[in-house]
Amino acid sequence: MEKLIKANGVELCAETFGEPGDAPVLLIGNTMLTWPDDFCGRVAALRRFAVRYDLRGTARSAPADPDAPDYTLRDLVADAAGVLDAHDLPSAHVVGFGVGGWIAQLLALDHPARVTTLTLIATRPTAPGPNDADLPEHAPELMAHFMNPPEVDWADRASVVGFMVENARHLSGPPFDEAEAREHIERIYDRTPAAPDPGKAHRADQMATAFAALDSGPRWRERLGDITAPTLVIHGEDDAFFPLGNGEALAAEIPGAELVTVPGMGNELPRRTWDTVVPSLLRHTS
Repeated sequence: MEKLIKANGVELCAETFGEPGDAPVLLIGNTMLTWPDDFCGRVAALRRFAVRYDLRGTARSAPADPDAPDYTLRDLVADAAGVLDAHDLPSAHVVGFGVGGWIAQLLALDHPARVTTLTLIATRPTAPGPNDADLPEHAPELMAHFMNPPEVDWADRASVVGFMVENARHLSGPPFDEAEAREHIERIYDRTPAAPDPGKAHRADQMATAFAALDSGPRWRERLGDITAPTLVIHGEDDAFFPLGNGEALAAEIPGAELVTVPGMGNELPRRTWDTVVPSLLRHTS
């Protein structure tokens, strides 16, 4: 059951799966639905206590203007530590997907005692904005799609869902399960609170747009060698948003990191990938 917690002085919405006495796993994404219910259930069924939450400024957590967020990336890192505090967890196995991977990397660097192991999925070692020259950028055909979006009525559920299904199609590896993507997007839409500007709210929840305007602070790629937590990097071989070279760089630059590549996986976590992702995660957190 979802609940509101105080973390780092702000109100965040969190939910847990499994028994509190089992090994804790902190799941960091954008909204908590980055981690589908059944995915969390599979993790919990194997004696893990999974904690997921809405980032500040998304869904049912403390609201913020995604075009001018009044917080920084380091605040989101402190929020993650605060989520552990709110659940009386001194440390946890930390798993970050996409933008959550940035938070997870910095949590491991700046709060190493809180991170038992680190798992990074579909992310990269640099902040939003232009990538480092040695790392692959977003695929041109993907960016062409994002730079020329169709008209969307952000106050209309069907219009938003249809638009986001097409975005999901471009982010997916083959094969694309439209029905699964649609159901997932509809759930995110239905958890987005009413807002004066529905477009901003839905873009923040569906597309993590706040990160484009976020103060990310100093670079951290050069510090990856200081990460001491055992690290697993999981990356899709068909990720057009953060192409595979980004995951390969993380695995190469974090001492002792293991890389698992997933054929047919894009910048997504669909059910068809779970038979690889979940056993890899559970093996790493054992």
